Amino acid sequence: MIKVLVIDDEKSIRNTLKEILEYENCEVDVAEDGFAGLEMLSGQSYDVVLCDIKMPKMDGTEVLTKIMSTHPEISVVMISGHGNIDTAVDCIKKGAFDFIEKPLDLNRLLITIRNAMEKSTLVTETKTLKRKVGKVYEMIGESEAMKKVMDMIDRVAPTEARVLITGNNGTGKELVARWLHEKSHRASGPFIEVNCAAIPTELIESELFGHEKGAFTSAVKDRKGKFEAAIGGTLFLDEIGDMSLSAQAKVLRALQENKISRVGSEKDIDVDVRVVAATNKDIKKEIEAGRFREDLYHRLSVILIHVPTLNERIEDIPLLTAYFNRLICGEYGIPHKTFSEDAIAELQKIEWTGNIREFRNVLERLIILCDKTITGKDVLDFAQPISQRG
Repeated sequence: MIKVLVIDDEKSIRNTLKEILEYENCEVDVAEDGFAGLEMLSGQSYDVVLCDIKMPKMDGTEVLTKIMSTHPEISVVMISGHGNIDTAVDCIKKGAFDFIEKPLDLNRLLITIRNAMEKSTLVTETKTLKRKVGKVYEMIGESEAMKKVMDMIDRVAPTEARVLITGNNGTGKELVARWLHEKSHRASGPFIEVNCAAIPTELIESELFGHEKGAFTSAVKDRKGKFEAAIGGTLFLDEIGDMSLSAQAKVLRALQENKISRVGSEKDIDVDVRVVAATNKDIKKEIEAGRFREDLYHRLSVILIHVPTLNERIEDIPLLTAYFNRLICGEYGIPHKTFSEDAIAELQKIEWTGNIREFRNVLERLIILCDKTITGKDVLDFAQPISQRG
C-alpha cells in the first residue's frame, strides 16, 4: 500500500486529499504545516509527500529542501494555488518530483502519485541491488598485509591521484580498483574496466579511444571508446603491462592533457577520468626491456599499492573460508557447510599459486563434493585435481 503524507495549512484541502487518496487504497497522514510534516517524517517512512508551497511558519520550498537533504529517496509533489513557471522550475531544481497547481485535477494527481511511487520503488530496488553487488566486492582480511592495503585505499580513494596496483594473478587487484572507485567522490559515476591483455594489439586503440566511421574496414559507424564511457568516473586499465607501445603513447597524452582523439579523427575530446591501472608484471624490468614507456609508468604510479599473495597472509584463510562458505552455499541454495580445524590447517598448508581466485574454486569444489562437515582428509582428497594428487 502506498503511504502518503499531505502537508497543507488548509484543513479542507488536507481532508479532501485524505478522503480521495484513501478511496484509492493509499494510507494517508496529514500535517497542518512544515514543522509538523518534518516531525512526522522523522518518525515514519513515506513513499510520497504532497506539500503546499504557501504556508505559515515554514515555506513549502524550505520543507522540500529539508526533505531532500534527509530523505532523498522520497518523491515530493509540490502543490500551489499561486504557482507560475518560475516557481515550478525552482521546485524541480530543488528535487521535487512534480508541481501541480490548485484547483487540483484529480486524474493528474492520481497519475502523478502513481508515477512518483514507481520512481520511489525504482530507487529502493537500485539501492538493494547496489548492496547485493557491494557484497560481491567485499575485502576480507585482518592480516597486517591486508590492513596496509585497506588503509592505503582509505587514504587515496578521496583524492584524484592515479594509482598503479601490482600483485600476482588472482590476488584481487580488480577488487582494490573497485574500492578505490566506491570510496571516491566519483562513486556515482561509471567504473569502466579494460583488460589490456585480452584485446588484440590492433584493436586496443579503438577500444580505448573509439573510432570514426570509415577509420578502418570494419568501422561502419562512429564508436565511443572506454575513455569516453568513463567520463565522470574511473577507468581501470587491467594488465597494462601488456599494452602496445603505440597505445601507451596515446594513453600518456590522455593523462597529460585530459584529451583524447578517436581513431581516424583529429578532433580532441575532453575526458574527465580518473585512471587506475594494474599489472602482474615487473614494470621496471619491462621498461629496461623497452616494452613499457618509463614516462607513462611515472604518470600512472603516483600511488603504488601492492596486493599480497594469499601465501603471504595465510592467517586470513579462516575468515576467507567462512566468507566463501556463506557466499557459495547461498548461490547454490544449500545449508552452510562446517570446516573442521584440521581442514583449515590443511588449507593453510597449500601453496596457493592462483591466490584468491584458486582458493575460491577449491572451496566451491569442497562444498559441492563433501558432506556437511568438511575435514582435513577432504581437503587432501579434493583440493587438487585428480591428476595432481600424490
